[in-house]
Amino acid sequence: TQRPSVDVLTGVIKSNLPARIAFRVTSKVDSRTILDMIGAEKLLGMGDMLFLPPGRGQPIRSQGAFVSDEEIRGVVKHLSRQGEPCHDEELLEATEQAEAESGSGSRGRTRDRDDKDRSDPTYRDAIKVVLANGKGSVSLIQRKLQIGYARAARLLDLMTEDGIVGPARGSKPRELKTSLERWEESQED
Repeated sequence: TQRPSVDVLTGVIKSNLPARIAFRVTSKVDSRTILDMIGAEKLLGMGDMLFLPPGRGQPIRSQGAFVSDEEIRGVVKHLSRQGEPCHDEELLEATEQAEAESGSGSRGRTRDRDDKDRSDPTYRDAIKVVLANGKGSVSLIQRKLQIGYARAARLLDLMTEDGIVGPARGSKPRELKTSLERWEESQED
């Protein structure tokens, strides 16, 4: 909050937050509101903070770093080049199943939507990527085609329905059910 007050930081809220962090405040009253003790009013600013972990009587003084959006994007880009992400397939499947049951997810779509997806040039590109790389995974499609998770997962589901790749096998890539040559031949017909 911009200005700590007992109206905003009620006793109920404070009792449900086991750890507290305070940056520089203007008064002892504000420090007491956050930490239940004075001290935050003496901080220097620019990331200087007091951290009060659960079960500790005195706060720990530490320095928080400012990380710009550009720096975050750079780190994420670097990490994504290091290898494929490892998704918990059981969790993803449970989420998809819950979405399908509620009618809000990708599996709750109509047959028209499936046909539209199959006619999308990105679907053909995704098939070529998967067959050329010898494995089917959402992260591979995301990385090679620079698309989001939901779209890549939907394209991989369509490939499963079309018999191009096998079903999900936990965190392992999906098995190929055809080769690039056979698929290209079937497209010429």
